[in-house]
Amino acid sequence: MPEIIRAGLVQQRWTGDKESMIRNAVTAIGSAASQGAQVVCLQELFYGPYFCQVQDTDYYSYTEAIPDGPTTQLMCEVARQHGVVLIVPMYEVEHPGVYYNTAAVIDADGTYLGKHRKNHIPQVKGFWEKFYFKPGNLGYPVFDTAVGRIGVYICYERHFPEGWRALGLAGARIVFNPSATSRGLSEYLWRLEQPAAAVANEYYVGTINRVGVEPLGDNDFYGQSYFADPRGQLVGDAASDTEEEIVVRDLDMDLLAEVRDLWAFYRDRRPDSYDSLTRP
Repeated sequence: MPEIIRAGLVQQRWTGDKESMIRNAVTAIGSAASQGAQVVCLQELFYGPYFCQVQDTDYYSYTEAIPDGPTTQLMCEVARQHGVVLIVPMYEVEHPGVYYNTAAVIDADGTYLGKHRKNHIPQVKGFWEKFYFKPGNLGYPVFDTAVGRIGVYICYERHFPEGWRALGLAGARIVFNPSATSRGLSEYLWRLEQPAAAVANEYYVGTINRVGVEPLGDNDFYGQSYFADPRGQLVGDAASDTEEEIVVRDLDMDLLAEVRDLWAFYRDRRPDSYDSLTRP
């Protein structure tokens, strides 16, 4: 029998307050689980607006400790209740004044497994992230979950091939890329970069974006969340570019071995020739 993992992505619109965003996400997770999803990923900074459109210290109040904060604890219970693996992107406080753009990973029995802290932090108009986040310091962890080994790579990181490869070398079979990205400069790359990363690294990529225009700026988040397989093909259709949506797709994990046997990129790597890549 083929090994099929049913995976879900939750694409949301900002509601205006943190509490209703969390409620909507919990409801969406339940809906995905009712469709058979075994792993579900939420969007970047899922319970807030994308506040990086402005530079305002008031938004430091959106931080929570991970894993001891209330949202992580709630999501551990939600994961246990539905028997699903969860990837939960939040605004993390390590200690006062030290904040990260982070995703918690929770196993299907509700066990907190760890977190990925976003390593690559942009600082351009509409994406003033260095005002809010320190660069991650946990590397590129891969997590052993009920659906196998998964990795996380957050939004802007998708432009950097090194992290994609690090996750593949560590054994990731699915990499989730929760994002907040808007129409304009990057939209044409949205259907290009993540399928290319799936091909180059021979795993599945699930990429999530929010939708709508939020009160803080002109950014029009275009949704279009999707899964790409290791051939670079979309698994089913991408989500709407204007509406909230729960994307649930079957990922045939046998395709990983088929593609790796065919292309053998990992066999043909030449790390002995890559020294210059690690020089500043």
